[in-house]
Amino acid sequence: MKIVILIPIYNDWQSVFKLVEEINTVSSKQKNEISVIIVDDASNHDRQNDKITFENIKSIKILHMKINQGHARCIATGLKYIYEKEDFDFVIPMDGDGEDQPVEIEGFLNKIEESGGKPIVGERTKRSENFVFKTCYLLHKLITLTFTGNSIKFGNFTCLSKHTVEKMINEKATWNSFSGALKKIENDLFPIPSIRGKRYFGPSKMSFLNLIKHSLSIMSVFRKVFLLRSALFIILYILFIKSYASIVTAIPLVLLLIAVYLISNLALRENMREFKDCLKQINYIDQIK
Repeated sequence: MKIVILIPIYNDWQSVFKLVEEINTVSSKQKNEISVIIVDDASNHDRQNDKITFENIKSIKILHMKINQGHARCIATGLKYIYEKEDFDFVIPMDGDGEDQPVEIEGFLNKIEESGGKPIVGERTKRSENFVFKTCYLLHKLITLTFTGNSIKFGNFTCLSKHTVEKMINEKATWNSFSGALKKIENDLFPIPSIRGKRYFGPSKMSFLNLIKHSLSIMSVFRKVFLLRSALFIILYILFIKSYASIVTAIPLVLLLIAVYLISNLALRENMREFKDCLKQINYIDQIK
């Protein structure tokens, strides 16, 4: 099988080349043909021009974007490029900082036959962040389930067949949220356990604010259900607190209305015209192996 590993990156060159080094080690145990495509989100830090000697990887390309567009759009661009320009059977998107562990790639590949063509998703069984972040992440999953009816326990680390990649690049939500779009087009997923690793270098870039944006982006994919359930919540909540109305009891309503506003704005990112033309935003391509 021909496997392409897709890695979005912004400035974190030290981490991504350590990741590729570990992918090279994993590849030595594989009979599959493994290639790597890195999508550089207009980094403002230059990478070192080290000699590449990853003998177990067939090819390594870096797509340098003209402008910074964000993580989700880098993955979307990478998927479209791979589908249109590469010969492949499966794509494995993963973060470039070490939090998605290369040793787990083998687990994805071993489950391809058993999955029957379903997208294989790495469901987090253990995370490496602090207690506060873990609590916020659990809250994010609970709120997403409550207001959209969808339980999304996975991130970018997945294994997608060519058929699924085709569906992803024809779904406008992919331009906004990878995991939300995948859940939207493929309700029948094949989960396997995945442990969130630690970053190779530096602190995690998933701050509290980024987690909020990530959560709202997912919910914006299912905005019709979200708006319906929000309206029902508002009606029931007003009836519940009508005898105890105060500034404090109004806080949940205010927060929900803010969420409705933000989600409505994030939904505007689902621009199919931009998605179709995204390969024009590639400045140049480095084939470093």
